[in-house]
Amino acid sequence: MVRLTVDLIANSRKHFKKKRGLSFLHYLKTLTHLYFSNKNIEEIGDLSMCRNLTVLYLYNNHLTNICSLDFASNLTHLYLQNNNITHMDNLSNLQSLSKLYLGGNRIAMVEGLEELRSIKELHLENQKLEPGEQLLFDSRTLLALADSLCVLNINNNNIEDIKELSVLKELQHFSAARNKLLFIEELEGVLELWPQLLALDLGGNPVCKTPKYRDRLIPVCKRLETLDGREINELTRQFLINWKASKEAKERRNNDQILAWPLAAHPTTNDFDVGQGPHPGHVYRPANMQGWEPLQPPESSVPLYQSRHLTLFH
Repeated sequence: MVRLTVDLIANSRKHFKKKRGLSFLHYLKTLTHLYFSNKNIEEIGDLSMCRNLTVLYLYNNHLTNICSLDFASNLTHLYLQNNNITHMDNLSNLQSLSKLYLGGNRIAMVEGLEELRSIKELHLENQKLEPGEQLLFDSRTLLALADSLCVLNINNNNIEDIKELSVLKELQHFSAARNKLLFIEELEGVLELWPQLLALDLGGNPVCKTPKYRDRLIPVCKRLETLDGREINELTRQFLINWKASKEAKERRNNDQILAWPLAAHPTTNDFDVGQGPHPGHVYRPANMQGWEPLQPPESSVPLYQSRHLTLFH
């Protein structure tokens, strides 16, 4: 088993080179960047002497879990993509972390980030999920990221809806390409809650085949600059915003007319308001939109339900 330890660092030509007057211990204490990608590493050992570490590259290895990073309170960038990590554990002490790369692992639940309030970028694309499985999100983690997260990449994770992501109000770049998003109404409802959004990529989802897909989404995102890799010019945006406003105004007018129709059909002054009230044996309906007329003449002065009773049992 290959473990990332201080001994491995000491034997790395890319890292420590013994210089006159510079001890290995001093080197570890001043080390800020550590490059160990593509090294068949399966486990992270004790690196607690590297207290000034800010960037750690461990992508394209064989890690199955995240461990031994409790010391790294200064770490800002963590690259762990293309390993075999199954759970987002042991990250709570990384208080300075701003960019976390976990694409190409085996993560089924986005969790464990409740204590991290500085994360600006989260990359989770291409998880190696079981058949029928989709990437899920823990609500506590989403709430913790709500005020900081600017970039989210969840491409190719079998995701069927993104309603729960609506709390991420500071998102500027959102990629959810090659998922299973289907309903454009749900997308519109979420996107209108992301006022900072600049780039959106939904390519390869079924929803992209919806008629007027771009025309509907562009007016919702007032600051959007690119949609599915295509730039949006300001003239197009203004045209679509005006088109949407005109369409909504027309729908409101139609709704107002529908709501007003019963008032025209049932005037406040009619036969019930003056003179004799309705006969107890009548069933009434509107007559020419002016008053009310019996649906059928009374058979007698006996109430309708009684006369029917007598007819049935004659």
